[in-house]
Amino acid sequence: VPGYGDSPPVETVATAQGRVAFLDHVLQELGMRRPVLVSPSMSGRFALPFLLARGGQLTGFVPIAPVGTKDYAAEQYQQVQTPTLILYGDRDASLGPQALQSLQHLPRHRVVVVPDAGHACYLDKPEDFHRALLGFLRQLK
Repeated sequence: VPGYGDSPPVETVATAQGRVAFLDHVLQELGMRRPVLVSPSMSGRFALPFLLARGGQLTGFVPIAPVGTKDYAAEQYQQVQTPTLILYGDRDASLGPQALQSLQHLPRHRVVVVPDAGHACYLDKPEDFHRALLGFLRQLK
C-alpha cells in the first residue's frame, strides 16, 4: 500500500478520495468484480472510505480492527448495505473495541471476537480466524 512499509509516499493517496480511486483502480486492474474486501489494521485508511463511497461494488466487507473508523459518523455507516463481518481478537484492548464502536452502526453486520488473540488475530489464531471468515463467505450470495 503506498506510503506504508517500504513503499514511498504517493501524493495521490493523501486524501480519502484519492485512496478510493487507488483501490478502485487496483480492483479494476485485477479484474475483480464484486469482491469481498478484507481490511486488517492500517488498510482501514483505504478500505473504509471505499466502503462508504462504493460499498455497492462489494459482495462483503471484513474489517479486522481497522484504523480510521472514528473518521466517519454513525449516519455514514448506517447508509452502507454491504454485508460485514467485524473481526478482532479479545486481547486487542484498544483498536478492536474502538473500531467496533463505529462499525456496529453498519446495518448488515455480525461480530466475531477471536478468543485468546491480539490485534493480529489472523496470525495469533489462524484456524479460528479462517473458520469465521469462511463461514461468512459461505453465507454471501
